[in-house]
Amino acid sequence: MGLCFFRSRGSRFAAISLVAAATAAMAFGACGQSGLPPTVASRYRPVASSGTNPDLPRRDQRYRLCASDVLSLTFPLTPEFNQTVTIEPDGFAPLSDAGSVHLEGMTTDEAATAIRAAYAKVLRDPIVAIELKDFNKPYFIVSGQVNRPGKYDLRGYTSASEAVAEAGGFNDAAKHSQVLLFHRVNDEWYAVRLLDLKRILEGRNLNEDAQIESGDMLYVPQNFVSKARKFIPSSGFGAYYQLHP
Repeated sequence: MGLCFFRSRGSRFAAISLVAAATAAMAFGACGQSGLPPTVASRYRPVASSGTNPDLPRRDQRYRLCASDVLSLTFPLTPEFNQTVTIEPDGFAPLSDAGSVHLEGMTTDEAATAIRAAYAKVLRDPIVAIELKDFNKPYFIVSGQVNRPGKYDLRGYTSASEAVAEAGGFNDAAKHSQVLLFHRVNDEWYAVRLLDLKRILEGRNLNEDAQIESGDMLYVPQNFVSKARKFIPSSGFGAYYQLHP
């Protein structure tokens, strides 16, 4: 059985095994498996079973270039080489008179070093300044039992409850107490945190209202009553019980 992430200490996620997390996982299934729809599970896979914890990233990491980012290159001493380049889907950017250079995943400082190295073949001691003109905007995703599931721009501080509100709030089938927050830790690991937004929205445990970071996804599962409702006879049973999500 693989590893997954479920709880946090302070503002950081801690890795625990699914066996240790059996109590928490019982209600919604194993991470990335039966507890999530196939379309969700395929995107948020369980982490490797190596038994080692991932290296958690610093919160003040520098922005790293992505495909479709647009860079303005300025050569103060040789302005004829000034240009605007776009990083292509394969991570390379075409440079005028210097071929292509791989920039995806680099910081702007690292990209400047790579570009200087590329132009060293045609210029002596090239000097280049890089300006990031356009980039992938920070975003988060809310899926599952909300009124407007989708991808939203992340503008400033946003908590999990605010993210759900931006997605139109919970619908009648939502399981408020078992919302899953998916967060990419690195290229190989995803952290999954279980949030009880029911208690948070009732004014309890407000300090557990997690901050949403770029690329995070909130998944709101379906509650048990709404799952079972389609199997309840339309007559007879309803005369005795009033079902509420």
